Amino acid sequence: MAFLRVAIPSPLRRLFDYLVPETEQDTDFIPGIRLLVPFGNRQLVAILVEVAEQSQVATNKLKPILKIIDKTPPQPKFIFELALWAAQYYQHPTGDALLQSLPIHLRKGEPCERLHEYLLHANPDAQETLSARAKRQQATLELIKLHPDGISKDALKAELGSNSSVKILLEKGLILQRHRPHLSRQHSEPLREPGKSLNPEQAIAVEQINQQRGYRTFLLDGITGSGKTEVYLQVIEKVLKEGKQALVLVPEIGLTPQTVSRFKARFNVCVVYMHSNMSDKQRFKAWLQARDGDAQIVIGTRSAIFTPLARPGIIIIDEEHDQSFKQQEGYRYSARDLAVVRAHGENVALILGSATPSLESLQNAKLNRYSYLTIMQRAGNAKPPVVELLDIKGCELQAGLSAALIEQIRQHLDDRTQVLIFLNRRGFAPSLSCHNCGWIAPCRRCDARLTLHQKPPHLHCHHCGSQKPVPRNCLDCGSTELTAQGTGTERAEQTLISLFPNLPVWRIDRDSTSRRNAMQEIIAEINKGDPGILLGTQMLAKGHHFAKVSLVAILDADSGLFSTDFRGMERTAQLITQVSGRAGREKILGKVVIQTHHPEHPLLQTLVHSGYQSFAADELRNRATSGQPPFSHISIIRAEASNPGRAEAFLQLAKLTTGFDKIISFGPFPAPMEKKAGVFRSHLVIQSGKRPLLQQFLSQFCLQLEHHPLANKVRWSIDVDPYDMF
Repeated sequence: MAFLRVAIPSPLRRLFDYLVPETEQDTDFIPGIRLLVPFGNRQLVAILVEVAEQSQVATNKLKPILKIIDKTPPQPKFIFELALWAAQYYQHPTGDALLQSLPIHLRKGEPCERLHEYLLHANPDAQETLSARAKRQQATLELIKLHPDGISKDALKAELGSNSSVKILLEKGLILQRHRPHLSRQHSEPLREPGKSLNPEQAIAVEQINQQRGYRTFLLDGITGSGKTEVYLQVIEKVLKEGKQALVLVPEIGLTPQTVSRFKARFNVCVVYMHSNMSDKQRFKAWLQARDGDAQIVIGTRSAIFTPLARPGIIIIDEEHDQSFKQQEGYRYSARDLAVVRAHGENVALILGSATPSLESLQNAKLNRYSYLTIMQRAGNAKPPVVELLDIKGCELQAGLSAALIEQIRQHLDDRTQVLIFLNRRGFAPSLSCHNCGWIAPCRRCDARLTLHQKPPHLHCHHCGSQKPVPRNCLDCGSTELTAQGTGTERAEQTLISLFPNLPVWRIDRDSTSRRNAMQEIIAEINKGDPGILLGTQMLAKGHHFAKVSLVAILDADSGLFSTDFRGMERTAQLITQVSGRAGREKILGKVVIQTHHPEHPLLQTLVHSGYQSFAADELRNRATSGQPPFSHISIIRAEASNPGRAEAFLQLAKLTTGFDKIISFGPFPAPMEKKAGVFRSHLVIQSGKRPLLQQFLSQFCLQLEHHPLANKVRWSIDVDPYDMF
């Protein structure tokens, strides 16, 4: 007797056995196919992991599956195995991980076929005719006859307002339903326009990557504006000429349209993109085009790492250091790290590109696990910007702007160039305070203050999302003297408009770009080149090319200098370097002004005088001395509960029942923000010098946590290789 061992989307870290129905005894069950199974009083889509000869559950207690959804697996075997490996490595329930590697359309049990897979055609051999009273049927038939190559049901509905007559016409034999033919856009010449001339460093990088046969990871360390994208394009050109496909991952949705337009301008092939702002149908269509080989270039954000390719040729991770590649909630996988596993498994080259590579990647290059390529010259002989540390101790500030900075902004605008102002706090002000008693508007669900917004006026918690109207009186003393404390992007925008009333101020943050296509519209206005001010958060720091920006101003460089997170200095250095790199990218001489209360700080001094590479070398030495990643491996067990102390007690009891040599633990201790979204959070940090040993420990620890006496009262998760310690 065969038993079907399946993965079900549930929080349980185990597989479930089912029986083969008598009507399906001769079916060839292939791992990776989807099945419909009974689970309690529900019916769920499951994925077959293996066909077993034995089960630990008595046969009379097992249920047969309800339906076979797929005859063949929707994913290639390797992507299925990659998803299985990722579930094990990141200690995540297998069913949830496997389903998340599929488009939402397939998770719902829909057929794995192209949308509008069938087209309607008029039947030339039809004998029956329609009566004169069947007006709607006649109109439908006439429209179908106007499309000899076929028309989809959706197109019919768009033309006529309804496709209700299709079923009747099919029954009468007046029309036929046929498969849509696949039209793969293969071109003998993939280039639409020739590539740009390369400087010597770019040429060396392209040559070394193109000479590679099979797997190798290349770390492309190129300063901002050095032309890394041109290297990608010329490497992809060779891949396309070999008839293979390219997968390109970018960190932000806002970068996807910009990257797509550049790739479409260069290549005469099918380019598709995938990100969370697309509809389920759009993403599923792009997924199928990639899987079937019709799309030669696939561009996407984090989740696109699981997109199957018919003929994989190369994988590129742009801005590989960016934290957006690590999922921070639920299934906490790293797309960058999975790209290394995938490239090795599919025997293709991988490019990790960044102007500020992560310390993990730099250490891998140092150990010769990665090939290290550098581009230290800006494209087009553009000169690096001049950097000034502006000491603002004791200075009077207008919405975070010092008088000296305002004067420099005015000078650059008078020269008909653009100015970029970086402030990594959205909203009008970080808090609302009472002038009389000092009360500060708190979030009742988090250990955080509510941020004041003015468009529209409201208080907003950026941690849990709760919103409240702005009060007229202090909730403690009743005073009406409520004042905004600090500066956010909205307040800075208001001040800049008053200072420069005749020039546009483009604000770019999560609020101003939430509307569909808003980001593209703002970028299009900026790229016209008219004088103006770009104001925004870290969304501005990621890969954008603004040809007319001559001045970059960082209003508050101090916020990340004293972080308790061991990665805090690295993230601060990356952010400052990336933002600074937006200045003077073409023929315009650029300048960067960094406002700070601590101009003598070693990090700022190193970045200004020696650059990111020197900082990274110093920081790696510090990490080696302290035994922190990448010289050790850590995981965080996160627990949260509705009652204070319960999550910490849960982790403490679990820790006491676990014995493992060469495993170091820290905690449990309250999270830096203990209360968030109404629950109390606690962390337990697990550290080991050997990754396999840590994985072995975590596998056993998960089983103990699942059977913990408090497990049904506490929500817990494991974050392997965490990027954010908070």
